[in-house]
Amino acid sequence: MSSNARLTEEYFATMASLNGDLPGRRAAFDYMKNSTAIVHHQVVACSFVPRLFDDESWGALRNIAETTHRILVKVIEHYLADPEYRSIFHFDKRLEELILLPRGYDAVLPFARIDTFLNEDTLECGFCEFNGDGSAGMNENREITHSIENSASYQAFAKTHELEQCELFRSWVDEFIKIYNSYERKVDSPRFAICDYLNRGVVDEFHIFCKYFAERGYECVVRDVRELEWDGERLRDAQGLPIDAIWRRSVTNDVLDYWDESQGLIDAVRNQGVALIGSFQGHLVHDKQIFDALYHPKTQSFLTSEENAFVAAHVPQTKFLDAEHVDLDEIRASKDKWIIKPTDAYGAQDVYAGQSCTQEEWDALIERFANAKAGAPFLVQRFITPYKTHTLRPDADIEELADSEIDTNGAYYNNLNGLYLYNGRFQGIFSRLGPHATISKQNEGMTAATIHVCE
Repeated sequence: MSSNARLTEEYFATMASLNGDLPGRRAAFDYMKNSTAIVHHQVVACSFVPRLFDDESWGALRNIAETTHRILVKVIEHYLADPEYRSIFHFDKRLEELILLPRGYDAVLPFARIDTFLNEDTLECGFCEFNGDGSAGMNENREITHSIENSASYQAFAKTHELEQCELFRSWVDEFIKIYNSYERKVDSPRFAICDYLNRGVVDEFHIFCKYFAERGYECVVRDVRELEWDGERLRDAQGLPIDAIWRRSVTNDVLDYWDESQGLIDAVRNQGVALIGSFQGHLVHDKQIFDALYHPKTQSFLTSEENAFVAAHVPQTKFLDAEHVDLDEIRASKDKWIIKPTDAYGAQDVYAGQSCTQEEWDALIERFANAKAGAPFLVQRFITPYKTHTLRPDADIEELADSEIDTNGAYYNNLNGLYLYNGRFQGIFSRLGPHATISKQNEGMTAATIHVCE
């Protein structure tokens, strides 16, 4: 049993000594029901039991996150500098133009979340995906932590352990301001905006960040990309007020989907009229073909031997799902070894693990997505078996249950660990769990508070 698992069992024992700490669970549910942890108009599903990481596992994930960031920065820099290197990527021509637009500040990859599968017994780790500025979850973690931190079980556990919560708000606001101050065209008293296509973004989280910017003395507003206008000198919002820097929360494939309506933002970036933090260069990280690119000889030529060994240890084999790149018959015949993903999407859309499919369903998926039949390229990736953790399922029906009907035994859920990086510095973990091979909100997934147990 791993040290993390022993800590979790100790937490369950603490709850058991409190007869399940049912008052704490009910209070946590009430807190979440009225919280700001809302994604697409629904309060997120969560567990009363936090994910607990000891020093060893926390340090291992820190090293993985920061090493990955250094490698990804090298890839971005080589893409910008070497036209020949760009040929290993397959992008829409519009996207290529966006990536090559000038950045104007120092940070190459300001904000990222590296989603990983960590085997907590061996500390072996494989990647699920890399995310740039579209990453969310910070407010989920904050609110879920607040929901449990005053419970009797958490307080009792804290008496015998030093517990460190993830701080994901002030640290990013401070880093954003620092990055803006390196911008070549910075202005005095800048006005900031968090921008996305608001029908798709985690808008409640944006407004929480605006409050933290206000604490630091900066006006920050939430704006839809489609309302922005470039007047030839300044980028302005629908109220006609200037915007000097943007935290781009919109993923780049949404920019392509709303291309005509997004020209105000694009013109401003093209004319260096706004600091876009992060730049469109971050799409190199977001697009899942990066996994294949990391193994390309042209990439391996500029990585160190240690970095190439790191890639080999952590990056699962990933290929375009087409007859040119893989043996489709072999993929059909070994479904449990593979997972199908789009190259460029988010929210676990069109992600299918062979282990979760019948052979007939798997064959139909290959027929549907192979050779870009769906209108966009898809990838096939080696499936990594997630590590299972003892946890409590979401208390969605706790209000209707008597104390004797509430489950206190829990279940074992698969883990996905999202490692936050603020300009290359590891800042915390987003812990998502689920009962199925694909871990996502759409697949009965849930979030748990992440706690570093410092020894």
